[in-house]
Amino acid sequence: MSTRFEEIDWRPTPMGELTLRRRWDPSTEKDVYEIKLGDEFLMSSLFTVAEEELARRALADLPGTELDVAVGGLGLGYTANAVLDEPRVRSLVVIDALAEVIEWHERGAIPLGERLTADPRCATVHGDFFALVRSPSLDPAVPGRRFHAVLVDIDHSPRHLLHPGHAAFYRPEGLRRVLDHLHPGGVFALWSNDPPDPEFTSALETCFPAVRADVITFANPLQGRDATATVYLANGR
Repeated sequence: MSTRFEEIDWRPTPMGELTLRRRWDPSTEKDVYEIKLGDEFLMSSLFTVAEEELARRALADLPGTELDVAVGGLGLGYTANAVLDEPRVRSLVVIDALAEVIEWHERGAIPLGERLTADPRCATVHGDFFALVRSPSLDPAVPGRRFHAVLVDIDHSPRHLLHPGHAAFYRPEGLRRVLDHLHPGGVFALWSNDPPDPEFTSALETCFPAVRADVITFANPLQGRDATATVYLANGR
């Protein structure tokens, strides 16, 4: 058994206190890694099914090979890792507003960091995804670049935001900007910790011709029951 609790790193950031910690979970008998921003849990390695399904379901909706993918939100790397598990993926750009999280991956403080940083298909960008989606390119190194899939796992849900400045993205005028970064027929996918939101689904339908909200069920060992999250999938024109 490893150390019961360890604070691996703590950093003050403009968004609040950022903490990376590891704890031994007796219910699963394994180490659990957690990232917290203030009192908010950004990510836990105890719950990764929905984050992985975000990638798998989005890519399953795409035909062809040589796929280029952008992910908004790095966290513990589970969505990015699931993208790289798909052999049809040619390139992956992962955007995160917290340089500290990128650094943790680069120095191996997070278990998946070594895999992500070693894969030549994967590049990380320190930046604000919501600002970049309003710019000419999600990849500052390649102006006008388009992707076959844009996946987002940043806020807890379209209603439960980490910052009020993110709210405009979830409205029709914000969602339309995603189309500027997608190839025709590309996929936009979003993770949410809340049940399907009819108002947000309607906002997606004003921008994308095909929209669905998949409920992802996974085990919650802390509560001894199943829990759910939502993956929204929208196909571009």
